[in-house]
Amino acid sequence: MKRIFLVCLILLGGAGVLWGAGTKKKKPLPQDFGSVIINNYSQQAGMPPVVFDHWVHRKNYTCRLCHVDIGFGMTANSTQVRAADNGKGYFCGVCHNGSSTSRNGKIFESCATSYTREEYKRCVKCHAVERNPAKEEAFFRFQEKMPRETFGNGINWEKAEETGQLNLVDKLDGVSLKKSSMKVQKDFSLKSKVDGMPDIIFSHAKHTVWNGCELCHPDIFVGIKKGATKYSMIELFDGKYCGVCHDKVAFPQSDCKRCHAKPAGA
Repeated sequence: MKRIFLVCLILLGGAGVLWGAGTKKKKPLPQDFGSVIINNYSQQAGMPPVVFDHWVHRKNYTCRLCHVDIGFGMTANSTQVRAADNGKGYFCGVCHNGSSTSRNGKIFESCATSYTREEYKRCVKCHAVERNPAKEEAFFRFQEKMPRETFGNGINWEKAEETGQLNLVDKLDGVSLKKSSMKVQKDFSLKSKVDGMPDIIFSHAKHTVWNGCELCHPDIFVGIKKGATKYSMIELFDGKYCGVCHDKVAFPQSDCKRCHAKPAGA
């Protein structure tokens, strides 16, 4: 009897895996798209996890600044950030140090050194106990001013930067090294393997505004010559290559026409 029960459990488990593979994923709400849960040490210390909202930061800063100069990893919880690191001026503490400013004024200091009722108010700015209606309202007020898009945050970040609605900070004194600028490569097309699907137009110019060169090369794309790195759509949907950013923070890959944009006959 136990053996029959065990076999049934295995079959049901296998069916569950197969069923899950063919279902449609639940889309995150616009205000939640790009949010990352950071929980390396929080719960061990008796604190709720950190909810990191990319939209709050990317409206002011490039991706390159945080993921290259400051050193954040490209996957959730890969950086192993500790409160002690922030307190010494690393990672979040590069900006959240109590003295740095942004266009909106002074940036609040991260990670209290004493666990008092007053300091707890600072802790829960990042260590979220529950949904924050004020933060959600701030998102929608910001979204209303931006070019709209169907997917992701509902914001066309690329167009917002192109039209000057966003003025991104790409370097910080004492953190970013001064480097000579490089010539931006020309746009090029990538042949679609599906009949009727337009070819992809890849723009280095649009990507380097946010990422520079070093965010993608050589870690994500080893080759720097067109066609040197081979990949499939399945790999992209699995979070590799373009999928490292797209679907997670950059616009979702379900927005096919954003990439497959070459006009017919061109």
